[in-house]
Parts: sequence; structure tokens; C-alpha cells
Amino acid sequence: MNASRRRLLSALGFAPALGLVGCGFALRQTQNFPFKTLYGNFSENSPLGVELRRNLLGSGQIDLVTDPKKMPDVDAILDILSEVRQQVAVGMNASGQVREMQLRLRVSFRLRTPQGEEWIEPVELYQQRDLSFTETAALSKEIEMNMMYRDMQTDIVQQIMRRLSIVKPRKAAPAPAPVKP
Repeated sequence: MNASRRRLLSALGFAPALGLVGCGFALRQTQNFPFKTLYGNFSENSPLGVELRRNLLGSGQIDLVTDPKKMPDVDAILDILSEVRQQVAVGMNASGQVREMQLRLRVSFRLRTPQGEEWIEPVELYQQRDLSFTETAALSKEIEMNMMYRDMQTDIVQQIMRRLSIVKPRKAAPAPAPVKP
């Protein structure tokens, strides 16, 4: 193989990489949080709490505190105010059997300082999925239902993580200058 052909093949090999660089493509980076220590006021037994804890610790930037005695020493407090999972029958056949269900997951949270200043006011995140249902495949539908709840939960945890990373703590207002008589 001659040198000019080798150069042509190597140039063709680099062309896709150069195209990706030019379009602004970048791998997802870890988020930067405006706080270093966080008290997680959420259940460690709930599936949402487990996944949220894993994501917060996995960022490598946050020291997650779960001991209530250390709460006054943290930079921020994440309160999960509610987590509600619902199954609603939205379609039935002529004999009254459920044919379609709607799965819903609502999570309400807020972020505040130990002094009570709210960085994120109470927010409710909502996800829903439709699920067709047949009684002959009840076991497989239960597995599918659990997978859908897990998918909704992962989406909500990612939304919480994004909101935590973009929070802008309010700076303390400077003290008013004394008035000279």
C-alpha cells in the first residue's frame, strides 16, 4: 500500500470524529452542585429513596448525611414530601373486567437550608404510563407494571438531580450602610 493511499484512508477514518466535534457533541458530564453536604430527608427503604441515594452518592461531589443530629451542619436539606403510586382502571370490557390501566407516580420535594431558606420551593413531579391488562397474563403484566414504575422512578430521580444541579442559592443581602447625621 502506497503512502498516499494510507493518508487517504486515515483521513476518511478521522472524518466522522471531526464531524462529531464540530456539531457540539459531548459525553454527559457529572453535574456540579452548589452545595457540598446534603441531608437527605427521605426513606432509605422506598425504591425512590434507594435510587436517589445511589445517584447522589454516585455523583462523587456530594457528602450525603442521613443522621438527623448532623442536619444543622449541612449546606442543604432535600425533603421528599410525598411519594404516591397509583393504579387507575381506565378501560373495561362488557363484563366489567379491567382491560386498560394507568400507572401514576407523583413525587413532591423541596430543597432548603438548615436555616429555613427555600432554594427550591415545593415541587410536584408527575409521571404516568398506560398498561393494557389481561387476566390470563396477570403475572407477566405485574412484572411489566413493576418495570414501568421503575422507569418512571428513574425519570423522576433524573429530574430531581437536574433541578438540584441548577439551583442558584440566594446571596445574603448586604447590610444597609449606617446613615450619618
